[in-house]
Order: sequence, then C-alpha cells, then structure tokens
Amino acid sequence: MPGFRRLLFTRFAAQWSDGVFRAGLAGAVLFNPERGADPLTIAGGFAVLLLPYSVIGPFAGALLDRWDRRRVLVLANLLRGVAVIATAAAVGFGLAGPVLFVLALLVEGISRFVGSGMSASLPHVVRPEMIVAGNAFAATLGAMVAVVGGGCAIGLRAVLGPGNAGSAWTTSVAILGSALAALIAARFARGKLGPDLVDEPSDALLAVAHGLADGGRAALAAPTVTAGFVALFAHRASYGISLLLTVLLMRFSFHDAGPLKSGLPGLGQMAAMGGAGILLAGFLTPRLVQRFGRHPVVFGSLLLAALAQAGLGLPMLLPTVLLASFFITAAGQVLKLCVDSAVQSDIGDEARGRVFALYDTLFNITQVAAVAAAAAITPLDGHSIPLLLAATAIYLLGGLGYFLAIRRNPGI
Repeated sequence: MPGFRRLLFTRFAAQWSDGVFRAGLAGAVLFNPERGADPLTIAGGFAVLLLPYSVIGPFAGALLDRWDRRRVLVLANLLRGVAVIATAAAVGFGLAGPVLFVLALLVEGISRFVGSGMSASLPHVVRPEMIVAGNAFAATLGAMVAVVGGGCAIGLRAVLGPGNAGSAWTTSVAILGSALAALIAARFARGKLGPDLVDEPSDALLAVAHGLADGGRAALAAPTVTAGFVALFAHRASYGISLLLTVLLMRFSFHDAGPLKSGLPGLGQMAAMGGAGILLAGFLTPRLVQRFGRHPVVFGSLLLAALAQAGLGLPMLLPTVLLASFFITAAGQVLKLCVDSAVQSDIGDEARGRVFALYDTLFNITQVAAVAAAAAITPLDGHSIPLLLAATAIYLLGGLGYFLAIRRNPGI
C-alpha cells in the first residue's frame, strides 16, 4: 500500500520533529539552570500550551472535513517550521512568560492539527479491514519516533549546553522534521486523502462555527466512540497528575543511581520506558482485540494502569517510577488505539476530522485541569501519596464510566 507507506513516512518526520521540539523546550524551561520552575509554573505551561488550542480544535476539525487534507499537511508543516524557528529564537534571547508560551502554543497547535489530519486521512490509504492494524502500526511507530526525537534533543543539549543558547540551537533542529514531512506529503495527488464528501454549509465561516456541535453529535451517535472517550478521559486525567509529580521528583527529589538518571536525562529514560510500552501495545492491541473483543481489552487496560499507579508509583523511587511509566504508557496506548479505531470505523468520513479534533480538544482540557488541580496542592518535591491514590481511583472510575456508556448499545 504505497499511500499508507507515504503517510507513514510523513507521520515519522512530523513526530520526530515533535519529539525534538518538546524535549528541547522542556530542557529550556524546566531544567535550565538559568530559569526556575515550580508546580504552578509547570501547570501554567500546560495550560498555555494546550487550552487555547483546545478552544480552536473543533473549528480546525471542520477545516479538515472541508479542505484538501494533502494541502493541509503540506502547508501546516511548513508553517510549523517557521514557528519552531521563532520559538527557538525566543529561547536564545532569554524570553519567558507570555511571549515564549504563545510561540510554543503556535507550534503545538499546528502539530495537533497535523496529527488530526493524518488520523482522518488514514482510511483513504488502507483497506477497511486493515484500519485497526494500520492505525496500531502507524501510531505505535510514530510514538516511538517521537521518543527517538526526544532522545536526539537530550543528546544535542548535552553537546550544545543547558543554557539559553544551547537550548535554542537544540530546539531549532525540529525544523528539519517539519520540512521533510511537508516534502513527503506533497507527493500525494490532490484529493487523495479526502474528504470525499463535504457535508457542510457553503459558507466557510458558518461551517467552522458548527465544528464543535457537529463533532459532538457524531461522537454521541456512536456508542463505541462515546464509551472510548470516557475511558481516555480517565487516562488523561490520571496521567496528567502522574506527569506533574514525576517532573517534580526528577528535578527536586531523585538522584542518579548507577545507570538510572535524574533530571532531564531521567525524563528521557522515562520516555524510553514509555516508548517500549507503546511498542508492546502496538504489537498486542490488534491481537488482544481480535481474541477478546474491544470492551474487555479497554477494561483490562484501565485495571492494569490502576495497579501500576498504586503498586509502582506509590513507593516514589526512581526504579519503580520508570517501571510504572512502562505499564501506564502501554495501557494508555492500548486505550488510544481502541478509540482511534472506533472513530475511524464508526464515524463517517464527512465528520471524522471534526471528531478527531474534538477528541484532542477534550483530552487536552482534561489533562490541563488535572495538572492544575494537582499543582495547587502538591509539595515542591513531588511527594504526594494522596494525589497518587486519587490518580488510581480515576482509572477505576473510568472503567465504571465506560461500562455505563456501552450499556446504551450492549450488542456492539
């Protein structure tokens, strides 16, 4: 399937760029000796990066269901490259606060727009019976490539230095992936990636304004999608709490222990463990769904994540936190693959872009809300047993919510 292969390479280039940019920016803001960070600063960064795009996401979805997605992928990747350079320049000049966050927001917003476009395009390059396997393969390897990009940024930072100048050069390397993604996407024929049918008003502004409502109606009309959203809400909320605590532990509490590292290298090791979990999830998910069905797989993933959160997260030791990252990320990726396949299979092409954009929007809001709530009460060193217990309970509540959602149509 040459179309699938080309879309896959586009995804690889874009996600490598994402990994480089996010790790470079994390080093510049969170682990830069020339800057400071506390729980509220970290939570503010999440809010500024994710919430504004969460507001425009549904409208972006309407555009994905209206515009030629091939053209969107080309132009969006080029625009993202320009935004990467602007952000790197801001880091190099020592800018902080709203200026830096707005530039980073622009990069992240375009990245998510590109990601939604590639997900909505997938059914145009694979056969219907291959959607689940193709999505698992693309999402899994794409996530692994993003981890590799993050590792490249950490390595470059060690060579170029942890200060503003070194962080700026490291972050700027992300432009290479954006340029390559645009070049590969340009090789698709016009209209190849859809949409095949434009089911929107002729007035573009009116179509954009209806994005949120259209995506919501399409998702609610598909019980499998609604139930999957509930499960992923639980994962994103719990993961947001864990991520905040882990960043604080890595910076202020943990110390190097032989080959295990603290600080930004420690977050790199955590990302590598998460990448291994993603790889395992990509290999197992199609097989698990085929053997047990989607619902038992989702329930099992939520239970595994809850057990990892409590059993491995609560000791708050560097080795157990790394193991928790492996299991929680694997479980979360299984959930995501199940929900992605539900959207791709059960939502019509005329609304798929809006649903994916809504999907991204709601999960960003959920994660930011969880991080903000946790930041208001967590100590600076990240040691908070009540918050980790709350994160565990959220997974269990997610399982209950999923069960109630699928009862609308128990035959699915």
